[in-house]
Amino acid sequence: MSTYNALLENHPEPTEAPLHPHHPSEPSHPESPDPVYWVTPRHFAGDDGALAERIGDILVGLGWRMWPTSRNTLLYVSPDGLCGAEWILAAYPFELGGLPVVWQLSVRPQATSVMAEWNAYFTTGVPYEALADLLVAIDTRTTPDVGFAGPEAVLDALGARSWLRDVDRPHTAAMDPGLSASVSLELVPPLVQDADPRPDLVGWQAWAEPVLGEPYLWCASFSASVPHDLVAAFAASLASPVPVPRRTVPESAEGRLTVVRRS
Repeated sequence: MSTYNALLENHPEPTEAPLHPHHPSEPSHPESPDPVYWVTPRHFAGDDGALAERIGDILVGLGWRMWPTSRNTLLYVSPDGLCGAEWILAAYPFELGGLPVVWQLSVRPQATSVMAEWNAYFTTGVPYEALADLLVAIDTRTTPDVGFAGPEAVLDALGARSWLRDVDRPHTAAMDPGLSASVSLELVPPLVQDADPRPDLVGWQAWAEPVLGEPYLWCASFSASVPHDLVAAFAASLASPVPVPRRTVPESAEGRLTVVRRS
């Protein structure tokens, strides 16, 4: 699949499957005695059913403040007031690839600005390590609303991890070696908000589809003004060969994952 337009199709949400036939259905709690399996590749590992908790812990550790909103969402704001991250599953604003958007990141040029400079959206199933690394990169930037790197930063980050540039679009798209996940510059989908009001803007879009024609595992959408170096941080983590711990994995990805070790 060479374009992101298909992400707007109505795919059902994938189910989760235990790595071990005797795992309980809710094994993601830290106090669980069940074994942890270290798996690779990361982009097929799913979120272990703990995307809200893992990212929330990261944000609290970075010193971001959190409070519930009137929409029953959880809003985290950076100490300088420039960056926001909101768990929006309860509000269910829209879908990408048939999956609900659950995290929305936003950055403002000033804490008093009404409109965000850019936004990024992530569905269920996205590996929490990649989202966490993006948030750390945002948090360490003094000016997360601007960037000076070009699109090559994203493609170079993926290429360094053995992802392949799209033959037809070598300067705007790359795919994993199995051709089942992609990061590419595409027309921004509807409802993805950006401070730039011009039509027909392009932004980085990402998705994983372990089985061709089956439901997407996860999708992500970056609005047009997201700095390329921040997208590169997400892409580099997404494509990292370092195994990640999971107690459950998406059923559709079981045949595409390798269990490196059990602990």
